[in-house]
Amino acid sequence: MRELVLNFPIQLKRAFEIAEKSTLSQKNGIRNVLISGLGGSGIGATIINNFSIDSAKKPILINKGYFLPKFVNQNTLVICCSYSGNTEETINVLHKAYELGAPIVCISSGGKMIDFCKKKKLDYIQIDGGMPPRSCLGYSVVQLAHVLSFYKIIPQKISKEIFKSIALLEKEQAKLDKITKELAVKISDKMPIIYCEENFEGVAVRYRQQINENSKMLCWHHVIPEMNHNEMVGWRDENHNLAVLFLNNASDYERNQERKLLNEEVLKKYTPHIFNINSKGKNRIEQSFYQIHYADLLSCHLAEIRGFDASEIDVINALKGALDKKPII
Repeated sequence: MRELVLNFPIQLKRAFEIAEKSTLSQKNGIRNVLISGLGGSGIGATIINNFSIDSAKKPILINKGYFLPKFVNQNTLVICCSYSGNTEETINVLHKAYELGAPIVCISSGGKMIDFCKKKKLDYIQIDGGMPPRSCLGYSVVQLAHVLSFYKIIPQKISKEIFKSIALLEKEQAKLDKITKELAVKISDKMPIIYCEENFEGVAVRYRQQINENSKMLCWHHVIPEMNHNEMVGWRDENHNLAVLFLNNASDYERNQERKLLNEEVLKKYTPHIFNINSKGKNRIEQSFYQIHYADLLSCHLAEIRGFDASEIDVINALKGALDKKPII
């Protein structure tokens, strides 16, 4: 897993190569977009939605379940993301979208999804396979940006800014590896709590998912300003087993930056373990990729310190195996 994480900039370059060679058909009358995917295959949708929140020309909804919202019809672009191509929830969505006559694009490395697309002559982009889905975020984010910009849902500049992030990651990787290891030592026996501005929630989810899967740790996240209207009241008991990680970015709205400072003063009463993770980058996209790479490296260091194999997900495989005995499709 660590090697895969360190190869993230290389993966991003490869993802752009795949996107450039992909072929998509024109789809007219698109009024909204639904992106369906779960876990490592779905986090790319959450992040790309954050990237485009202030520039998307049509509504984009993220779906992480078995079923389609009622509004989906022939004017809804449905993008299905499953790295393996066998995620049962996403396959179920794919079949239902096809039945409704919705325009479809699939992003996958193979499996049932690509087989279905070939059989029904649906658009798809096939990415490289053979890796854990959570280690392939670069493939999904780049392909999603490509598809959405092709249909003029989001501006082309988003893909360009993603590409520029590669140079930042290559430049900062050695430093990131060092500082994430230092932080991992400090929080390896704590429960991490991730706080960030709302426009970086996809990044916070990435932190949480990577710490869950790679580090075998529970943690949670919340966003500012929403958490100032509820979760702050829950901080009442001193607990040194909690470690708060504030994700700070130069692009954060100034009022939210002020909120973070005030929040930190409150939280210091309940835990001494408060850490500020300050991103680098010229814009929200570069800052997000810096934070994503930070999260991935941190999770690997935590796994090593805690004595776990970052790649092992036996409980997830057992759950899928049990469900496979009772297939819905």
